[in-house]
This record gives sequence, C-alpha cells and structure tokens, in this order.
Amino acid sequence: MTVVAVVGAQWGDEGKGKIVDLLAGSADMVARFQGGNNAGHTLVVNGKKTVFHLIPSGILHAGKTCVLGQGMVIDLGVLIEELDRLAVSGHLDAAVLAVSDRAHVVLPHHIALDRLREERKSGPTPVGSTLRGIGPAYEDKVGRRGVRVGDLYRPKILRRILTESAAHWRPLLTAHGNEAPDPDRLAVELERLAERIGPYVTDTVELVHRAMDDGQNIMLEGAQGAWLDIDHGTYPFVTSSSTVAGGACAGLGLGPTAVDHVLAVAKAYTTRVGEGPFPTEIKDATGEHLRTAGREFGSTTGRPRRCGWFDAVATRRAVRVCGATMLALTKLDVLCGLDELRVCVGYKVNGKERATLPMEAMDEVEPVYRSFPGWKGAFPGARSLDDLPPEACAYVTELCALVGCPLGIVSVGADRTETIVLRNPFAS
Repeated sequence: MTVVAVVGAQWGDEGKGKIVDLLAGSADMVARFQGGNNAGHTLVVNGKKTVFHLIPSGILHAGKTCVLGQGMVIDLGVLIEELDRLAVSGHLDAAVLAVSDRAHVVLPHHIALDRLREERKSGPTPVGSTLRGIGPAYEDKVGRRGVRVGDLYRPKILRRILTESAAHWRPLLTAHGNEAPDPDRLAVELERLAERIGPYVTDTVELVHRAMDDGQNIMLEGAQGAWLDIDHGTYPFVTSSSTVAGGACAGLGLGPTAVDHVLAVAKAYTTRVGEGPFPTEIKDATGEHLRTAGREFGSTTGRPRRCGWFDAVATRRAVRVCGATMLALTKLDVLCGLDELRVCVGYKVNGKERATLPMEAMDEVEPVYRSFPGWKGAFPGARSLDDLPPEACAYVTELCALVGCPLGIVSVGADRTETIVLRNPFAS
C-alpha cells in the first residue's frame, strides 16, 4: 500500500489534473480533499479534452474508486452535470464514485454573496473570486450553520440549518437588492437534488481507511496551489481552504503518518488567476507569448491567466510547507523558442536582498533573477531527459536544485502520453 498526495506548488493551474490522471493507473483510489467547483482539472487523453470541476481526475480510469472528501464544498447542480456527462461517456459505469456525507453544500445565496462582494458593493477588496460561492460556503461551515450532504436526508435538521443560514445572510443580501433566501423552497430543491446523488453518498472516512486496510494504493488530489492556501498563501488573496499537503489529512480523515509521498506540481514558468501579489509577472510580449502558447485561460472561468517567470523562492517555500518528496514539472514545451529564460532566486526588500518571501509588501518586492539560455524546437516525442535539448535539460535540473526537491515527472505536452516519468511515487 502506498498513499501519495498530489498538490500544487504555485498559485494553482499547475497541471495537477494531468499528473493525477497519469498516475491513476497505479492507484486503486483517487480522493479529493478540499475546494469546490472553483477548481478545474483539464485532461487531454488521445486528443480529447475533458474538464472536471468536482469529480477527481481518476474517474477516466476503469475500476478506480473516486472520492469527494469531507473537506470539500459541493455545488449539487454542478456535480449532477458532471455525473450526467460521465454517464453518457460510459466512464461512470466503469468506476466507483463516493461522496462524503460530511462534505458541505454550496447554496444559491452563497453564489449571490460571492458576486455581491466582488462587485465591491459590500465587504473587503475583491480577491478575484471565481464567483462560485466557495468562500461564503466555507464561512457557513466555520460559522456552524453549514449544510452537510448528510443533512439533505434529515428534513427537520435541513430546514433548521437553512433557516439559520438565511437569517444570517438576509440583511446583507436584501440591503443590496438581492432576493432573500427562502428556506422552505430551498429545502424542496435540495431534497430533489439529493435523490440524484443519494446512491453515491457514504462515510468516506471509513471507505478510505478500509482501502488502506486492504493494502490499496491511494492518491490524494488537491485543488488550487500552496500559495492560495488560507494559512500559507498570499493572504487575503487566497482560497478558503487548506491547499497544502497537510490539508489532505484533515480533508479526508487521515493521520499525517498515512502519507508516504508528496508530489508537488509546478509549471516551468508561473501563472496566477485573479488579484494579489505576483512578483515575477511579465507584462510584455513574452508574457503574452506564454499565455498564448500555454493556452493560459482558466478552465473554470475562462479568464486569461497572468504569466511570469519561474519563482524558485516561492516554489521552494511551497515544497517545504508541503513536505514534498518529489517534483512534477509541467508545460516545459511552452518555453520552446524563447532565447532567454529567467528564474527568480531572491527578492530585494527596501534595497536589501533576501532569499525568503516576506509577509509584508510582497506586491512591492523586486525579484532577483538568474538568466538561462533558451532552446529552439519542440520535443513532443521526448520520453527521457536525454531526448531534450541540452539547454532544456540543464534548466530542469537547475530548477530542482533551486527548490530543493528531486525530479519525478516532466510534462512535455498536453496529452497523457507526452510525459517523461523518472520516478513513479507508487513504485518507490
């Protein structure tokens, strides 16, 4: 039995979906531990693109058990849409899906609240939310007025909780012209949706532990990235859950000793969606080249991603916080054709250079760069480091040295097959 956590080491969108899909062939179970449909996993298998927002990427592999853990917040409508698409493609019949009875539910007024805040009609400065209601859903969870999936099948309790949530948010919503939540009407709608997902709802903590007892290989799938973590990220421009490897334990009911390997995923450059500090952002033609060549548009919102050079300081911190045992480097192919590459190896703060990220004024730091020669030509057929141009191989090797993590996987294209696998964590 091997338990592997796959997490993002940047600001999300690192290509975790492809890595999870790639390794799912070696796993018996794939379990997602946090977030909601604010995340998007884009997979390309045999030239066909598939996007998931809630269901783990392993669902495309027959015979796998895919788990939505209790650390998630779930929009039932989105989940049912994904179930319907999988049923049409036949993948739902070939895999086992389990939804935690303790996961929280995203309610319609959570989405209205999210939009209200981002429009600056109420609350703090907008953070670039995906407007999927994730933050308010987690607020209800922490405020002890959240609806859990298991509550959908307890009518009296469901109505009581909906009444509490509606009472809390009604003044804010109505003050800005939004309709007040109707607990009774909402309960009827939720109960209807609950019938659709009922066959998949279970105690996923017991399910995961039984899989461990049976000696199964388990992959823990995270969403977003370490720098969007509620505790360790660029607060307040973060998501509302724990995206680092430690969050996998809380979000699935595992002890920290259960995780054997942590695979940190990072792009060969850096991107960010939404507001917040981004020290290595490139705002010239090179940044536009990365956006175009890398197809850097959000799979959830379609928003263009901000693009920048690889930040070794930020990635090193993420590797440490997550306890990463190996690194997966993605989208190396996007850098093909650039004459020069730059990597941030430090920061200047008030004229003084430092090798760590400051908490204060991160949006005002000046990155210290090291230059590397670029390379010409693409390498879609590369299946080993020897197949790469010497400059590309040297670049990859140096990135791993700078972040302090051994290389496990290099992605050289979007398709599942366009990957160099040096170490499979399930085989370690």
